[in-house]
Amino acid sequence: MTSVSSQPRPLAQCAVVVSPKDNVAVVKSGLQAGDVVAMPDGAHLRIAGEVTPGHRFATRAIPAGTFVLQYGQPIGTSKGVAAGDPISFANMSNEVPVVRDLPADLGNPAPQYVPEAQRATFRGFLRGDGRVGTRNFVLIVPTSMCSSHEAAQIATIAEYTMYSRERFPNVDGVVALPHNKGCGCSDGSNLDVMLRTLANYADHPNVAGVLFMDLGCEKTNLTLVERYLKQRGGLSTDKPVHWIGVQECGGTQGAIQKGLQLVAEMLPIADRCTRSEQPVRHLSLGVKCGGSDGFSGLSANPALGHAADLLVQHGGTVMITEVPEFCGAEHLFAARAKDLATAKEVFAYVDWYKEYAGKFGTKLDHNPSPGNIKGGLLNITIKSLGAMAKAGTTRVEGCTPYAAPPKTRGLVLMQGPGYDQESTPGLVGAGANVVVFTTGRGTTIGNAIAPVLKLTSNTPIFERMKSDLDLNAGTVIDGTESIEQVGRRVFEHVIRTASGEVQAKAEVQKHREFQVWAEQSVSL
Repeated sequence: MTSVSSQPRPLAQCAVVVSPKDNVAVVKSGLQAGDVVAMPDGAHLRIAGEVTPGHRFATRAIPAGTFVLQYGQPIGTSKGVAAGDPISFANMSNEVPVVRDLPADLGNPAPQYVPEAQRATFRGFLRGDGRVGTRNFVLIVPTSMCSSHEAAQIATIAEYTMYSRERFPNVDGVVALPHNKGCGCSDGSNLDVMLRTLANYADHPNVAGVLFMDLGCEKTNLTLVERYLKQRGGLSTDKPVHWIGVQECGGTQGAIQKGLQLVAEMLPIADRCTRSEQPVRHLSLGVKCGGSDGFSGLSANPALGHAADLLVQHGGTVMITEVPEFCGAEHLFAARAKDLATAKEVFAYVDWYKEYAGKFGTKLDHNPSPGNIKGGLLNITIKSLGAMAKAGTTRVEGCTPYAAPPKTRGLVLMQGPGYDQESTPGLVGAGANVVVFTTGRGTTIGNAIAPVLKLTSNTPIFERMKSDLDLNAGTVIDGTESIEQVGRRVFEHVIRTASGEVQAKAEVQKHREFQVWAEQSVSL
């Protein structure tokens, strides 16, 4: 156990106060009962109990019934807190106000865009419909769980026997989307969402060729998928598309051999695609977090938010999801909406998710995981306020359903869960061609067709997991960089990654996670 310090430690050395309105400070490296903190006003504050990193202590007395404040916002209601007390479940309840009164003339100004001639560029794959990819994959799409094994086998064998960067320098690999959906599923939104997600992956600008495959007797067979694609107008580009069935090919081995033959035909076609200089407005950035801690909202998330602001100012698109992690703070996104209709849509997305979760006996305030709580995220409001910082400060242009491309550039909210394995694929299905994923505890997830960059909130975890983590925002906590400096560094790294100059660590480690969020009620 750390010994009690006999000398007062300056507040800036041991803790962070996020906003001048706050009545708590978040501890950097841990404090013990009896430690003395020298406050900016010259007062000496004695800590009443152990405060572990990421947790907080009261910088002044917080009378019972008044709000505990962090980020300048209520994060709970005091049960009676003295100056120097650690904040815990024992002295703070989770009640916070959510003000939903909206002015009839609500409106926010458009972002301050960088002049066209000064906007950044990257080297991407220009597709026939004008969209631009950051990667160039051949993709195997099983229409259900029943052909997922064969799809995975085809991709794996192809990568190890017929694909190499030396043979096909413009191709990033052969990947599959094995999943556990389809077959005997019910009609309704869960079927629609699955078909939409698979179709949007096939249609993604990061994909140069597609092989669809089914077992042959499942509900979500090739006939259904082909009909769905025709109803939506087909794919947006003239990329090669093939269709095979496991039963039609005589079983597993026949399907694998046929699939490998078709992949061999597609690889040279995909290799004809080359990178060219493109405006950054063609970048669609998905922002995500997972394995968060008490520092995530102080370093990694606001730094990513600054990078997001820069991308929007250069004409790009930013999508944030994990709607349950807006809970308790959704009014802040609504207040940033471009108009009243968009603000109401923000509330509708959160209310829909609350109703959806309620059908399974779940409340959104159950969201923080044991790891989140241990790291300092005591309730959903603290987590939400920190998580929303990933979206930066520009106005909200609109909302979009899960895995559905938005109809506008700028900052967009995507409906989706907090589960990393489902929300990240949703962002890519909605068109994200790069994802930045912040983490405080250490997360390794990637994606089948898009690079997923990891940005850590603290230096110790970055040092411990360097083979999986790309960038460190812990320098903000260490006091060696500002949020703006890290944000600029993230923005520049996103451009380098989009250009293929560097791979995300998740790509190097072959993390290609993919799952579909199967909703069980009517979608928005």
